[in-house]
Amino acid sequence: MWAETTVTERWSERMIAHALARQVFQGKNLVIVPNCMWTGDELDLLVVTANLRIIDVEVKISRPDLKADAKKDKWYHSIPYDQYQYRLQYRQLGIPVPPRERREWPRRIWKHYYAIPKELWRTDIADHLKACAPRSGVILMSATDTGKVFAHVERRSQPNTQAEKISAEDAVCLARLASLRMWDAYAEIDNIKTERG
Repeated sequence: MWAETTVTERWSERMIAHALARQVFQGKNLVIVPNCMWTGDELDLLVVTANLRIIDVEVKISRPDLKADAKKDKWYHSIPYDQYQYRLQYRQLGIPVPPRERREWPRRIWKHYYAIPKELWRTDIADHLKACAPRSGVILMSATDTGKVFAHVERRSQPNTQAEKISAEDAVCLARLASLRMWDAYAEIDNIKTERG
């Protein structure tokens, strides 16, 4: 069954996020929020640890999507507004614009992981992540023929010692967001049941 389908047909971001929440992050962390932008950048899975630090997990189900992640703004220091005109003038004069400074971790993030299907893990992907995100960890996802999903930490994330803890108020805000997402999911399930009669 699995051999006849492509990786993207077999896997979904939601399936991987669910397995991570249940297997990797449930027991040791306070809050797990899918698909949010609380830090100012898009996070597939935001995890708040017991000591109020943030873990960011990027879920990828295709090699092109994984490779494209390195170009996201979250990996670069922002251009201050007052420097924008300065860079624009550089371009207008035909002078090369100085490259943006790359971050080792996204903003406010203590640890960063990529979660990908195990069949995507090849030498070129490993080399790409070592070059573009050397501090990031890698979680490989595998599945049985019956569809049971397993997570294996292939490479541990290096912690960002400069990442500040979030406040108790921030943790409550994120818990509220997670709770609202849960109630929205229940409402969606109820709507589907009602439509089906």
